[in-house]
Amino acid sequence: MSVHAADIDLAMKLADAAGAAIRPYFRREMGLEIKADRSPVTLADREAEAAMRRILDAERSGDGIHGEEYGVKEGVTGRQWVLDPIDGTRSFTVGRPIFGTLIALVDQGWPVLGIIDQPITRERWVGVMGRPTLFNGAPARTRLCPQLEGATIATTSPHLFDDDDVPHFMALVTAISGNSPRQGPVYGGDCYNYGLLASGHVDIVCESGLKLHDFAALVPVVEGAGGRMCDWNGDPLTADSAGHVLAIGDPARTEEILEALRNVPHDHDHDHDHDH
Repeated sequence: MSVHAADIDLAMKLADAAGAAIRPYFRREMGLEIKADRSPVTLADREAEAAMRRILDAERSGDGIHGEEYGVKEGVTGRQWVLDPIDGTRSFTVGRPIFGTLIALVDQGWPVLGIIDQPITRERWVGVMGRPTLFNGAPARTRLCPQLEGATIATTSPHLFDDDDVPHFMALVTAISGNSPRQGPVYGGDCYNYGLLASGHVDIVCESGLKLHDFAALVPVVEGAGGRMCDWNGDPLTADSAGHVLAIGDPARTEEILEALRNVPHDHDHDHDHDH
């Protein structure tokens, strides 16, 4: 499952192409539609993914493609390019530059290369299995988090959690905020939060309901910066994961975070198992 220089160059080329497709629509007429699952989609999402697929069809025709907008193309190499042209379409539609293009190379189900690209601010995190994560070409590092209380936690929106997951998330927030509930989570941000965590500005990101195209690229970025990505049971994230995602800047806090997620008052805990 090695990643070659040509893979990294290709991923950068995909990010450049997506950014070129997205920028003309930012804070302008974007052809907003609402999909069947009630999520927004714009011309920028569709054109960015189409641009990336054209490059992959030309240069890596044997590899599979898994894209948010145009679905799955089966490959023959055991490798799959996982594309989310705009992760954070809602932020994009209201003119907030905290969305990102996500590009991952997944080998036999394992994410081995990931890019988080913010095309408006031109910020790019590049993670490759076994190598240090780079932010705009310079090494990115997560920060130490000496104790759970007072840590900075981010999530895109509490409305994205299943009802079963909310008490677990709130139990973690309570463990972090201690007696100062005003220091609540940072909301909004989608994939941008994981880049900020990789660069040492956020300690924890906790989300559920994510799909492969939402999290595959994040894994090499966070782990190459010294952090840890896992599900709510502490297991590594693969193509088979259910979508409960934790990013932890300081891996020393992992057990406390997992314990806090489990520490739900019993009236809430009706035999909930995260592996549904």
